[in-house]
Formats: sequence, C-alpha cells, structure tokens
Amino acid sequence: MILTVCMSPSVDVTVELDSLNIGKMNVVKNKTLSFTGKAINVAIGITRLGAQAQLTGFMYRENGEMFERALEKEGVPCSFIWNEGRVRENYKCIDNKSMLTEINDVGEKVLPEKLTELEAVVREVSSRAEVTVISGGLPRGVEVGYYRDLCRAVSPKSLRIADTEGAKLFAALEAGVDLVKPNREELEQSLGRELKSREDVLAACRELIDRGTKTVLLSLGKDGAIITNGSRNYYCKSINVAVNSTVGAGDGMVAAAAVKMQQGAGLAEVLRAGVAAGTATVTTFGTVSFTRKKYEEIYESLTVTEF
Repeated sequence: MILTVCMSPSVDVTVELDSLNIGKMNVVKNKTLSFTGKAINVAIGITRLGAQAQLTGFMYRENGEMFERALEKEGVPCSFIWNEGRVRENYKCIDNKSMLTEINDVGEKVLPEKLTELEAVVREVSSRAEVTVISGGLPRGVEVGYYRDLCRAVSPKSLRIADTEGAKLFAALEAGVDLVKPNREELEQSLGRELKSREDVLAACRELIDRGTKTVLLSLGKDGAIITNGSRNYYCKSINVAVNSTVGAGDGMVAAAAVKMQQGAGLAEVLRAGVAAGTATVTTFGTVSFTRKKYEEIYESLTVTEF
C-alpha cells in the first residue's frame, strides 16, 4: 500500500479560452471542475496504475463531501482530518497556445490539535505502507517546520517521498527522505540561483542529497527528467505529444515513481515510469491524472540513458 498525505486540498476550476485578454471580456470555451490537491492527484494516479493507495490529510466540512464522492469513483479509500470552513478554489486558464495562467486561493486555517491528529494518523498508517508520499502546500498559518514533523512521523518501515519547494522542501530534508521531485524552476527558486547547464543541475541535486534526500527526481518539463542518487545519473527524454494542460503532470510523475519504488525498481525504471506518467497527464484537459492506456503507450516508447 502507498500512503499519500494531502495538507491543502483545492477545487480546481480549469477554463479553456481562445486567448486570455487582460482587462477585457473573456468567453469560456470549456470548463472543468476537479477536486484535487497534489497528494490527491498522486493517489488517483497510483490507483490507475493498478496499485493500492490510501489517502489522508486535511479536509473541510462545507464542501469536502464532493471530494469523498470523487475519490470513491476513482476507487481511492480516504480518511480525512476534518476542519471547519471551505476548501479553497483555484482558477486555471488555458489559452489556444496551451499557456497556463493560474490564480490560487488561500486555504483555511486548521487548529493546532488537528496538526497533532494528522501526525498520529501518518505514524499509524505509514507502518503498513511500503511508500509514503507527502506533497503540496500547507494550510494557512502553519509553519514550514510542520513538513519536517510530518516526515519524521512516517514509520521507518516506509520509504518517504516529499514533493514541495522552498523552505518546506528544506524542512522535509531535515527529517531525511528517500526521494524528492522538484521541477527545474522550483529547484532554482529554492536554491536562489539559475541553473544554466547540466553540471549546474547536477550540483544542485547533490546539494539536496547532502541536505537529506537519497534521490532527486528532477522534472525538466517537455525536455524530460533526470534522476540521481549522487553517484549514478540517468536522463530520459520525453516524446512529443499534444499538450492540453500541464496541470497535475508532476503529480503523475510522483505517482508512477512511488509505484516503481514500491516494486523495488532501480533508478532508471523509476525515471522512465515518472516521465511516462507526467507526459501522459499533459495530454488530458481539465483532469487531474492520466489514463493507464496512455501511460503504457508512452512508457514503451521511452529510452533512459546513463550519463
């Protein structure tokens, strides 16, 4: 079983436009509501790959039942820590050039005792999980150090994946994790410097390894991804596909990587699966994950090289 932990769920309102005209009237061509959050997307991806997921995290009473219904349809069992208030709403506008403009809402606050309650749930459930994924943002007002506390709550029997950025990423690294999955922009922002060359990228990944992760899976967007444990480095180039939306692509990568790690796969296979799932995700519009058929089709076409 793979446990995923969602601390900041959201209702994503994805709208498709001919073009986004600032300060003018915009007419929506297509609109989709998704009940999402990074760890929720990961859990759905894991399930679509045929593995068993278990989802926990914070949820809010005013509209949280919609998430339960959506997850039930996907076959994802969930057990949330319930809070007063409403799940935040994010708006994602995609134009005819597949450019994505995002407007993200801020989440509700949670009470201190709820933080302790989630740690206890993670401690107990992760003892039965081969892999635990902690990803996404934090509720409003929660200190970044909570990422460290939550990673430390994961059972030593479980592999730990953290997918976040900045101070939250560094807090997770203090606890020690098995894999992190930034994208290039997140890594640059986290370290405060531009990564111009492959050597710069590898040096940045090694810095994360020195800080407390065993492996870095670095997304390069349409150029594919790199995986490294500091001594062995692999690259996988993506294939050209029609990009409908980049929403959830990173979560697809994490889902496939988690499944491969659960199976005991090596670095090259973790990378190949991650790129396949991330690429499959971008071919969909307004959905939070990929189809297994598309994933398998892309997976078979990918090649991993060591460098």
